[in-house]
Amino acid sequence: MEITTTIGSILNRKGTTVWSVSPTNTVFEAISMMAEKNIGALPVLEGDRLVGLISERDYARKVILLGRGSKETAVAEIMTVNLKTVGLGDSVQECMQIMTENRVRHLPVLEGGKLVGLISIGDCVNWIISAQTAAIDDLERFVTGAYPA
Repeated sequence: MEITTTIGSILNRKGTTVWSVSPTNTVFEAISMMAEKNIGALPVLEGDRLVGLISERDYARKVILLGRGSKETAVAEIMTVNLKTVGLGDSVQECMQIMTENRVRHLPVLEGGKLVGLISIGDCVNWIISAQTAAIDDLERFVTGAYPA
């Protein structure tokens, strides 16, 4: 494993199952699904077209803090629409940079304009930690002579 791995590699290990909601779902339905699936964000799809993303942050800032009701508010009213997206060939470092610069924790992964996955900051950090652990293990084997020449 190397640190310059692509997002496609992460999705191959993580899986490509993506739960989603429609813009007409209520925020309550979206938050309930997030709780059930133990995830922090959901892509918002109209048919198979990505139109937004709803996150726990959107809920906290655009529903709770504004005194709105989650059962009466549609996802379309609070979803983030100006999305940053990545492709399968993008590197983990590129994704981390996009997330940091834009202060987002999730990036939809598109291939040919279609949603094929969702990458979180946690996915990227876990991959980097795994890659660094593997590199350290390889170096230890090399230094101790346990590494094949």
